[in-house]
Amino acid sequence: QVQLVESGGGLVQPGGSLRLSCAASRSIFVNYGMAWYRQAPGRQRELVAGFISGGGTNYADSVKGRFTISRDNAKNTVYLQMNSLKSEDTAVYYCNALSRTGGYWGQGTQVTVSS
Repeated sequence: QVQLVESGGGLVQPGGSLRLSCAASRSIFVNYGMAWYRQAPGRQRELVAGFISGGGTNYADSVKGRFTISRDNAKNTVYLQMNSLKSEDTAVYYCNALSRTGGYWGQGTQVTVSS
């Protein structure tokens, strides 16, 4: 049973934009903390952006001012708007849902920034 489904990745030129989507089941969307991670070849998976308790958000320093995480409660969907993309943003991006009892990962979506 697939719990998280990402979409929106692709090839984009440096300076371009992409929006990633993560559709979740209702129970996960309501009860889990949602975040985006990424993993570049040869590197560890890292947190890109996430929601924190109280409704706030946090971002990796490398994406602050360029990426925005948001959510649509009616659609049970989390988004990652990525602007001013750089070659170093190239990675597989994963949606993550986490609670005290466990978590889920999406299948990942490839983002490639290249001219």
